[in-house]
Amino acid sequence: MPLFADLHIHSRYSRAVSESMDLEHVSAGARLKGLGLMGTGDFTHPAWFKELKEKLVEKNDTGLYALREEENAPNPVLFMLTAEVSTIISTPKGVKKVHHVVHAPSLDAVAQLNDVYAKMGDLSVDGRPTLGRCSPAHFAEATFQACRDAVIVPAHAWTPWFAVFGSMSGYNSLEEAYEDQAPRIFAIETGMSSDPAMNWRISALDRVALLSNSDAHSPHPWRLGRECNVFELKRTSYGELFDAVKKKDPRRFVYTIEVDPGYGKYHFDGHRNCGFSSPPGETRKINGICPVCRRPLTIGVLNRVEQLADRPEGFAPPGATPFKTILPLHELLAAVFGVQLASKKVMEEGEKLTRAFGSELNLLLNVPRDSLSGETDDKIKDVILLNREGKVKVKPGYDGEYGVPEIGGNAVQGREKRASVQAPRGQKSLGEFG
Repeated sequence: MPLFADLHIHSRYSRAVSESMDLEHVSAGARLKGLGLMGTGDFTHPAWFKELKEKLVEKNDTGLYALREEENAPNPVLFMLTAEVSTIISTPKGVKKVHHVVHAPSLDAVAQLNDVYAKMGDLSVDGRPTLGRCSPAHFAEATFQACRDAVIVPAHAWTPWFAVFGSMSGYNSLEEAYEDQAPRIFAIETGMSSDPAMNWRISALDRVALLSNSDAHSPHPWRLGRECNVFELKRTSYGELFDAVKKKDPRRFVYTIEVDPGYGKYHFDGHRNCGFSSPPGETRKINGICPVCRRPLTIGVLNRVEQLADRPEGFAPPGATPFKTILPLHELLAAVFGVQLASKKVMEEGEKLTRAFGSELNLLLNVPRDSLSGETDDKIKDVILLNREGKVKVKPGYDGEYGVPEIGGNAVQGREKRASVQAPRGQKSLGEFG
């Protein structure tokens, strides 16, 4: 039975995150989505770590955990201990800001990691702490010294401002970023604005696995598991999962689920405040200058990939982990109906379909058209099948603005308020989360 795993989310202790991002809501949302394994997020935050210790129990010495109240359930949602950490360092080439997802095999290991990180920055300020005057190499060395079985995955590796390959503050290679620790980095997170096919264009990345996660800031069904990883494991455990990832074993690490990279917030270049976006070729024609405000554009992921690519578009390396491109159900429904994501009409139709077929992922990936008859109308059935084939067009996102699915001429602009990376701590109303 496939295990759908989303290993990068945030708790309510991170900035601009829903107050509903607790273990109970995440577990309930994961079941509706069809996810069997979730990251906890934010284990560095003292209050959240306290909750993790109180509410989670390890399942059968696997390094994975379940809610105590669900421990004896037939198939409880499992949790892996995870956190995202931001490092910042000034270099001769500018300020480098990189986000890292850290995975730990036990609560004891988390305690050891937190002791180390607490000496490098204030862990209580935010669920995603910032460690100043800390390079990726220093961070990795400190992490592996504290826990040799920890796993570090560069988060959303291509986003402009806070990623290992980001156009505004990143590096040109894993070796440049992690130095002598680079061999211990065996996977990267592609992020929503890129997909594996884009990453296959960089030969230096052939040695690493490509993971996909949601980076969810709310338990909405269009957030949890919008990107995730699919495993077939003989024993579901921390060690076997990462062994499958490290070896890129096609029998165990089967595929990833991706959104169209245009759906991501940083696929194209542009300026959100100016309402201007452009693909890389157009950006080059205007010398990277916004025609509205005459300032440099925020260079997006597609452009950055092209800068580092040494292979043509369409190249696929031998043995690459395959992927499937689908958009979340509620995004499809909002586009079909021409209404906002959180509208009553979308929520009711989404809940009806999800409950009818067990989970959203089962509906999107497996349910045949004939079985949809009687549950929804023909237009929605057609869109679900087009989505399954990766054929739903998306108006690309840019400079922090999500891409917009375009179905039947409907492209619902501004259908949710969006929080910027630097959103004030108090801005936590529903609809503002990533």
